[in-house]
Amino acid sequence: MIPAHGRSRDDVLAELRERQADDVDWRGGRVFSLVYHAGDAHEQLIKDAHGLYASANLLNPMAFAGLRSLERDIVASAATLFHGEGAVGAVTSGGTESILCTVAAYRDRARRTKPWLAWPELVVPRTIHPAFDKAAHYFGVKLRKVDVDGEQRADVRAMAKAIGWRTIGLVASAPQYPHGVIDPIDEIGRLAERHHLPFHVDACVGGFVLPWLERLGRSVPRWDFRVRGVTSISADLHKFAYAGKGASLLLWRDLDRFRDQIFVATEFPGGIYASPTLLGTRPGGPIAAAWAALQAMGEDGYLAATRRAIDAADRLRTGIRALGLTLLGRPDATIVAYTGDGLFAIADRLEARGWSVDRQHRPTSIHLTVTANHAAVVDDYLADLRASLAEVRANPRLAREGTAPMYGMAAKLPVRRLVARNVRKMIAELYK
Repeated sequence: MIPAHGRSRDDVLAELRERQADDVDWRGGRVFSLVYHAGDAHEQLIKDAHGLYASANLLNPMAFAGLRSLERDIVASAATLFHGEGAVGAVTSGGTESILCTVAAYRDRARRTKPWLAWPELVVPRTIHPAFDKAAHYFGVKLRKVDVDGEQRADVRAMAKAIGWRTIGLVASAPQYPHGVIDPIDEIGRLAERHHLPFHVDACVGGFVLPWLERLGRSVPRWDFRVRGVTSISADLHKFAYAGKGASLLLWRDLDRFRDQIFVATEFPGGIYASPTLLGTRPGGPIAAAWAALQAMGEDGYLAATRRAIDAADRLRTGIRALGLTLLGRPDATIVAYTGDGLFAIADRLEARGWSVDRQHRPTSIHLTVTANHAAVVDDYLADLRASLAEVRANPRLAREGTAPMYGMAAKLPVRRLVARNVRKMIAELYK
């Protein structure tokens, strides 16, 4: 409730801090997604940068020329990093908005070039992020999902077979989120060129870590604008660029393609309205914080953070394999996924020890997005995983307790609409 009389600054801030008490300990590395923490000093910097531009609004780039220059710097930095001379784009509120803008732009271009096309389709691997399902749902586009190979990479032959006269574009990931695997971007790029189709690379997770892994000497397949068929790339600043929430990028190879992203309304009595993103009001704080993160980290800072992250991921892989669990995918990035018997019960035991656990299905697995912040907790995680595994092996009854039965049932239910209905009900209850 809004109080009858305003409260003091100290009182308001004290309650805000108090309400954080039950949040997961992300500063202590107890969560492997959701938050990308580069240290308390860096966090304070992006808070301060955000505060300086908290009231700025990039809805009107002429009124806020300084903010526009920050966005231009961010885009130029990413274009260089992704080998995209002449690439253009905009900062969005997150990976989902970047993806929504991509799908809307691909659809609108198809409407101009193929006005007879009533039911446009995108050909995607089944490991593509659900933000594409959301975009397809919102914008009247069908996703033709194809299978992946044994390493969880997109099956290029299956994608080729799925292309038809309704196809308006191809999509792949670098890497895909569930298993950290980079799809065969080079091959899909050639496929896109043969069929004269645009091709989007979802690098929301990998955009600001793969270039540094490559510079560190890791084997990274080509995934960016070096692949001629790539038309657009989405990459999150608030992930491995260690910017504040929420900031992402959508980059286009050239200005002609970018124009399809811009919405213009000319009949509004309040004047001409134009926006390159889904948002009208475009908050200045996240853009300023992202710019500050890039400037403060620098190339040397990103290389050091990436080295810590990949070393931690390698140590986790070694330790997990030594426990008799099975790793999924390929070590293309700093994402680790593993599976084994009684996995959801193991997840419950890990949570009882204070870890936030990302459960996955198809196949059943546990997901870890490893950042520089996790380097200090690898041994703790492996020790708790070993103890959790021992508990489940000693007491099989644990597989029938806690959340394990619920997750196990959801993974096996053949009627996905039933799962969706139950999840929708659960989320709605949170907003009651």
